[in-house]
Amino acid sequence: MRRVTLCAVALSAALCGILNADEKLSMSDADKAMYAELLESNPAEMDVAEGEQLFGDLIGSEAYAKVLGVKEKDLPKHIAGFPRYVDSAKKVVTLAQTIQMAAASVGKPVPKLESKEMVKMSAYVKSLANGQKTSIDVKANKHMAEMHKLGQQVFEERRGGRGLSCNSCHSTDIVGQRLRMQPLPDLGAKETAAAGTWPAYRMTQSQMVTLDKRMQQCMKNALLAEIPLGSREMVALEVYVTNKTKGNPISIPSVKR
Repeated sequence: MRRVTLCAVALSAALCGILNADEKLSMSDADKAMYAELLESNPAEMDVAEGEQLFGDLIGSEAYAKVLGVKEKDLPKHIAGFPRYVDSAKKVVTLAQTIQMAAASVGKPVPKLESKEMVKMSAYVKSLANGQKTSIDVKANKHMAEMHKLGQQVFEERRGGRGLSCNSCHSTDIVGQRLRMQPLPDLGAKETAAAGTWPAYRMTQSQMVTLDKRMQQCMKNALLAEIPLGSREMVALEVYVTNKTKGNPISIPSVKR
């Protein structure tokens, strides 16, 4: 009798699991409410405001524009094209790396890429391009073309004991399926555009995260060795992923689960 009862309970639980599958795979009502609230009052807005103060104290827009070789009024449009090749650096760099370059040019301490201050300043600088469309040009010169090619290799390379790659979760035939209850996003879609929506506030971490740091977190979750921030491979990966987002609007900071 006990065995029959246990079987009935197990069967009932299984059926309930099937019937409620869609509900369980979706955000809970509490999470949905939190997400809606964060959209209205994004905590990362305070980080961006602090980033503006930090950036102004460290460099300032005029000195920053000079390092980039553009007029101050043209910064928004220029920023929308990063990562890009910068003559003074003689290589393809990210926005965060240009902040380091600018700090060095005015004789100020160079912030580390992983520092909280850099995250905030990067978000502020990227937010200057809000409303612009991502305009990275991977055919602009040989340097960009080489980095895009390398980025694709990094994106598709299978690594680690599981033999996973970025492409394992973000190829066109996988997008939309779920991993750990979450739908795998199309990195180039307007709603989830990677380059145009990071840095973003992550609900699960209660903090703002940059695109390259988010990619590191993906690697860690997949049990892959994390590619160092600022390395040629990480910059190339950002070039490749950003190119998928080309043409989509920039909106910083966004909210992510």
